[in-house]
Amino acid sequence: MAPPPPQQYDQCLALAHVKPQQAYNEAGAWRDTGGGFPAQHCQAVALIEMKKYPEAAKRLEDMAAAMMGVNPRLRGGVLDQAGQAWILAGKPAKANVDFDAALNFEPGDPAILIDRAEAYGLQKKFFKAIDDLNRVLDKYPDRVDALIYRASAYRQIGQLGLALDDVTRALKIDPNAVAGLLARGNIRRLQGNIAGAKADWQRVEALAPGTRAAQAAKYNIARLANTPSIPKIGGAPDRKAPQTSAR
Repeated sequence: MAPPPPQQYDQCLALAHVKPQQAYNEAGAWRDTGGGFPAQHCQAVALIEMKKYPEAAKRLEDMAAAMMGVNPRLRGGVLDQAGQAWILAGKPAKANVDFDAALNFEPGDPAILIDRAEAYGLQKKFFKAIDDLNRVLDKYPDRVDALIYRASAYRQIGQLGLALDDVTRALKIDPNAVAGLLARGNIRRLQGNIAGAKADWQRVEALAPGTRAAQAAKYNIARLANTPSIPKIGGAPDRKAPQTSAR
């Protein structure tokens, strides 16, 4: 006997993370036999796991458009995930369209505002990013991810004092925040605190070996040995794949 839909949905999502092609195929068969939005969503998650980001984004957009009469928060969550997929695809302008639409369904949602701020940052629209992050931090002053993103945006516009204030606050809340340590290392290096920058990057390597953050930290440390002027690398949290269930 087939499991009931909620259980089948959970099983499909779990499979999507380890065997995405199999999950995609099974979700397609489920969709064809009345699986509805859960089956469609599982297929989109599987596409993301297969790094087929544009196709996943379009699937999620189509799904949101078809969700007439469904809880608006669910539609907003699906559109937010579509935007995240566009970011993974390297298309932040397309992501902004979905984030704007998601906020129409979930006004003021902090996660969507942070996602939109990231998209703005990738387009070098740092003041718009800061505006969104201000909205989040006005209500949730201890959001570590928002503080780190805003620190990175401040750094990009040359406001190193404000950037350091934000990342210092973030690291007081979560001393092991890898993205915060990477960001503080960048800020310290720009302020001439080479020893402090190196210490932060070495801690990133120790806390998160094998990650993109550790690779960036290692590169920065290597560049420190050769020149006091190095490229600005990292500083914001790594983009993660969308959540595996619509909100």
